[in-house]
Amino acid sequence: MSEPGGDRWERGDAYERFVGRWSALLAVPFLDGLGVADGLDWLDVGCGTGALTEAVLERCAPASVVGVEPSAGFLSVAAERLGGRAELLRGSADALPAPSASRDAVVFGLVLNFVPDVQAALAEAVRVARPGGTIAATVWDYGARMEFLRIFWDAAVELDQEAAALDEAVRFPLSDPRALRRAFETAGLTGIVVLAIEVPTVFADFDDYLRPFLGGQGPAPSYVAGLDRAALDRLRDHLIGHLPVADDGTIPLTAGAWAISASRAW
Repeated sequence: MSEPGGDRWERGDAYERFVGRWSALLAVPFLDGLGVADGLDWLDVGCGTGALTEAVLERCAPASVVGVEPSAGFLSVAAERLGGRAELLRGSADALPAPSASRDAVVFGLVLNFVPDVQAALAEAVRVARPGGTIAATVWDYGARMEFLRIFWDAAVELDQEAAALDEAVRFPLSDPRALRRAFETAGLTGIVVLAIEVPTVFADFDDYLRPFLGGQGPAPSYVAGLDRAALDRLRDHLIGHLPVADDGTIPLTAGAWAISASRAW
């Protein structure tokens, strides 16, 4: 599928190389911070390639887990990854294929920024959650702490001012914790808690950093796909001069995210 702004979300393997590997790291502190009981029925909205669903299975001793995802390509990767341990359904966040009041926990892992109507999605989460159930989400902090993307866009904009309009920090206001909180408040959720999370994103070398941007999945790779060879070479050279390199040749960066959790009213 192609999302607003020209972002493409079709190839789960390319997504895994770009950001999926870091999503899996983020899932662990996100779930640990929820502090929910074992034996619950979970729904993972926008489950993508299955990173958060897999973490729920491994860390939360769920009674059941359902993952919902609009991209057939992503669902294929998730199915292979999960091996039948979760029910995977094709569907959208604003029309969840789940009965009302059927889930104890409804989670959105790094997906709310890409949902066309956030309030419709949260209204569906409220519908599907049981009274007192948990509704929670994560979003990357695109404005400052998502370093590998922040460095990329800063370099791209230095070379091409038009790239500024494509930067996730500009396009996605929910990367600000105040906007995230307001969205949950508007949905009528209670007991809202917002937490900052950071995970290490260590790249083996410059090729390991740049290659995922060539996969065409997501805003930055979609931008790169539109560059001609000369523009790509200029961007590559510019990035080389702006990335920190450790003595062992690795590129040690950090990815920051916001996590929010709340409850459906009784």
